[in-house]
Amino acid sequence: MRYIRYAFLGSLAVVLIAVALANRDVVTLTLLPGAVSDLLGLNHAIQLPLFAVIFIAILFGVIVGFVWEWLREHRHRADKTKAQKELHKSQREVRRLKGREAEKKDEVLTLLDEAS
Repeated sequence: MRYIRYAFLGSLAVVLIAVALANRDVVTLTLLPGAVSDLLGLNHAIQLPLFAVIFIAILFGVIVGFVWEWLREHRHRADKTKAQKELHKSQREVRRLKGREAEKKDEVLTLLDEAS
């Protein structure tokens, strides 16, 4: 299994390097379209190689997906926490009730119940 993982990571590295080499041209990214930026006076622009823009966009998409999924699963995590609290409460109640039964029984019977 380890070799399959290494083969996958190696092929992924080769593909990413090929994409980077094929997209080395510098592109200019602007914050707003030209007319809007002139109107507002916000002329922010940055020049990056195209492969960097592609990789940053992929990374941003993955991060947004993880955050979106984490927020979506909040209800499931809350339900699990509630169920665990109820389980612990039930276990405490069972132990408390077994303790009351043990007080009513003979000592030998209590030892036999605890052993099983």
